[in-house]
Amino acid sequence: MRKIKYTLFSVTLLSFLLLTPARAETFGLETLDLQYIEQGWGEAHANQSVDGHPMMLDGKRFEHGLGTHANSTFRVALGGKGERFTATVGVDDEVGQQGSVVFKVTGDGKTLWESGVLRGGDPAKDVSVALNGVKMLVLTVGDAGDGLNYDHADWADAKIVMAEGKPEAVAPMREPAVVLTPKASPKPHINGARVVGVRPGAPFLFTVPATGARPMTLSATGLPAGLQMDAQSGCITGVLKEKGTYVVTVRARNPQGSSERAIKIICGDTIALTPPMGWNSWNCFACDVNEANVRAAADAMVASGLINHGWTYINIDDCWEAGRDADGKVLSNQKFPDMKALTDYVHSKGLKIGLYSSPGPKTCAGHEGSYKHEELDARRYGEWGFDYLKYDWCSYGEIVPNPDHDALMKPYQIMRAALDKAPRDIVFSLCQYGMGNVWEWGAQVGGNCWRTTGDITDTWSSMASIGFGQAGHEKFAGPGHWNDPDMLVVGYVGWSAKVRPTRLTPSEQYTHISLWCLLCSPLLIGCDMTKLDEFTLNLLTNDEVLDVSQDPLGRQAGRVASDGSLEIWAKDLEDGSKAVGLFNRGEDQTTATLKWSALGLSGKQSVRDLWRQKDLGGFADQFQTEVSRHGVVLVKVAPVK
Repeated sequence: MRKIKYTLFSVTLLSFLLLTPARAETFGLETLDLQYIEQGWGEAHANQSVDGHPMMLDGKRFEHGLGTHANSTFRVALGGKGERFTATVGVDDEVGQQGSVVFKVTGDGKTLWESGVLRGGDPAKDVSVALNGVKMLVLTVGDAGDGLNYDHADWADAKIVMAEGKPEAVAPMREPAVVLTPKASPKPHINGARVVGVRPGAPFLFTVPATGARPMTLSATGLPAGLQMDAQSGCITGVLKEKGTYVVTVRARNPQGSSERAIKIICGDTIALTPPMGWNSWNCFACDVNEANVRAAADAMVASGLINHGWTYINIDDCWEAGRDADGKVLSNQKFPDMKALTDYVHSKGLKIGLYSSPGPKTCAGHEGSYKHEELDARRYGEWGFDYLKYDWCSYGEIVPNPDHDALMKPYQIMRAALDKAPRDIVFSLCQYGMGNVWEWGAQVGGNCWRTTGDITDTWSSMASIGFGQAGHEKFAGPGHWNDPDMLVVGYVGWSAKVRPTRLTPSEQYTHISLWCLLCSPLLIGCDMTKLDEFTLNLLTNDEVLDVSQDPLGRQAGRVASDGSLEIWAKDLEDGSKAVGLFNRGEDQTTATLKWSALGLSGKQSVRDLWRQKDLGGFADQFQTEVSRHGVVLVKVAPVK
């Protein structure tokens, strides 16, 4: 009898449990795995601001939540069991009136809530979003289109209510690193820029980029008086004393065949007739850089074959400076014991070399700046043999805290005048993060390129917001003066001696290189050159892709069409064709359609896939293709012959 009663009780209890709804449970956003957050600067913090301070909005302290920074993305899997997401959002009080962001809540690709632009000092906004049936919740913070400086963003008191189960942070997608570029032929092929600028009286150095099996002999006809070529290295050196335009035919020959190309040398007032291509030390080593790193980068540029595709500059960023001697001449620190020997070494490789300073008293890292020593420094750079100067605003903001238009221009005008007196050509790179719409006046102060944005990091949100944020700047770029959306973040980066693989997926890296080439941006490799893997080398050595960057016409691409997450960017080329990038900024593979009408074309057009170096055929009216998540299809469109 007792056994029967126990069985009936069990059945009754089981029925009760099955019929009673599970109780909803609330999870704080900060309790999830924050390592999966992608963001443009710094690291996300639980229950603190991105700077590690108490989370403050409108003077109110929040004990719980997530402190992040634009541009950031956090993916959370809900499995369709979520009920509601709530939070209070805004720019953290720690930045005062600075910073501007846009918060967005997305569910399965559909926007559920968006804040609009929130600036430092604006009232915080409350979020309350139903999550019924949502499988993937994505929380993003954008930079409001004006760069990510001071964009300290708080998801304060952020909570996810689950009907059952737990929310799970989702790692960024992993995908195979597929090499698309066919292997180079053993037959000679001449690559790189077809036009080179030099000033009268300045030392000329140009290494003809040529791929193919070595040994190889290079020659040139039509070289003007004062220039000569080394037949083994292909390096053209010398000095041109008179202005003029010279068309030189260069040839490469090996046992497998020969190749030739016409290169125009223009001796005049303008240099950097195509966007500079090279390497910069910051994104890999930052202040851990030393002379050995720089020599190794130059060695790797040659040994890897990058020099044979037009890569030229080896640039030292911040942290080389010491103080000044009794005469006011700037000194290099113990990490760089002999700058002249270093520049001579890099030049002996057929490469050029650059360095860094600031118009303020100190550089960004607190080293010696050029303030009130501009002519001394420019003369010093010339004596040492440098070919490129990155001039970073930094502490000049302490000299002029609230600069107007003229004040923004002044320090760059002063240094440009000083560089013009140097006995060599020095590419002048303005770095002031796009303040005062620098693209509108950068050429006026003699800049050869100018940063249009804050610093890039190796996240999709950072790279995409910077790159796709260049729309409208194209009318200010051209030969000798280029918009600069910052350096490349492929390969092994890390901003310290401890480098690591980029956090960009392979598709995102293809997007990065394609977009930067379309934008005519300076191409400065930011990785450890001694750790170049096959995939990274493929990204940097596709000559048909690099030709988009180095096209002599110098037209920067503009956005010609957009549809949701799809964007199409196009660039006119010297031969009358167009380079076109079909980009997918969305989270899923999708079909993109390029209509000839968007390009101002009609009739049948031929399409060539530039990454695969493959003709796709002729198409009437439009071209359609699949584009991977965060990926690109880069094509050349020309009339059918």
